[in-house]
Amino acid sequence: MELQAQKIELVLASHNVQAKVKGGIVTPRFIRFHLAPYLGEKVSKIFGLREEIALALGVKDLRIYRSGAFLSLEVPRQRPSPVTLAKLCLCLKEVPPCSPILGIDEDGFPLLISLPSPDVSHVLVSGTTGSGKTELLRTMITSLAIYNLPKDLLLGLVDLKGRGFREFAGLPHLVRPPANSIDEAISLLSWAIEEMEKRDKLGLKPVGSKLVGDGFSVPRVVIFIDELAELAILGGKEVEVLVTRLAQRGRESGIHLVVATQKPSLEVIGSLARANFPVRIVGKVTTPEEAKAASGIARSGAERLLGRGDFLVVFSGQAIRFQAAYVRPEEISEMVKNLQGRKGARERG
Repeated sequence: MELQAQKIELVLASHNVQAKVKGGIVTPRFIRFHLAPYLGEKVSKIFGLREEIALALGVKDLRIYRSGAFLSLEVPRQRPSPVTLAKLCLCLKEVPPCSPILGIDEDGFPLLISLPSPDVSHVLVSGTTGSGKTELLRTMITSLAIYNLPKDLLLGLVDLKGRGFREFAGLPHLVRPPANSIDEAISLLSWAIEEMEKRDKLGLKPVGSKLVGDGFSVPRVVIFIDELAELAILGGKEVEVLVTRLAQRGRESGIHLVVATQKPSLEVIGSLARANFPVRIVGKVTTPEEAKAASGIARSGAERLLGRGDFLVVFSGQAIRFQAAYVRPEEISEMVKNLQGRKGARERG
């Protein structure tokens, strides 16, 4: 790290840029250096030297962005360390209800997201093929199933390819088997609309993470959709209307959407639905224009991400880089089997 810091400062000095490296942090996928420009130094000059710094460090690319009073330079590690959901679960003593685990953030801490929070509600995941979108959804579903009982949380899964969610078949939390056809997907989304309208009439109120009525409570519902673009193409206007209604009104009735798509364009999800996804999770994209469209902010640096689980989570104009946790298909199958056994034991008891 000291050698790399010296090389960064030498490159800047050779271009008459005065700045000092003020330490760094090692994460599973990259090393982040804190760079402090001297007073009066133009930040744009440092952004313009990204290629020169990458060349000096012997890396293919790096990401530079502003972070408070510093600039952050994220340099990929030659030998990344894997992040597994199993290890994260061992170090997490308690997980808030309806809060899926994402992975490890840029400071090395476990990163979770609370869906019941008014600032979250729905999540849009985007990125090119190979960015790790489906794997991230699988991690989120698995962590929700581990830390929430079916009486508190129900799940709906849409997977037209039939490969991403097949290990979850038989999970006690499912409202029905994973939807693998357009008709099954529309039926699931229609059920969610009916459930939303039913709950609206009950006058439910959020109490902590629960939705409580007059002497009773109802479980929250999370609908996961893998590749919305394909669903929108096959389902047309009907799918757009269903997704838009759930995105607009689902939060009040405890129904949340977690949607993945390669390109979050207006043509795919519509302007109304897009406006109701306050949290964006962005994987690797190809251009700065796609990065801005996916994240909703300029200079997010998403085009510099490494793929394979390297993501940004963007909310309230802020971006946090994280490495998504990975869960193997065999682990998911074993988890489903164990939860089925627990359900059977409770029913017999």
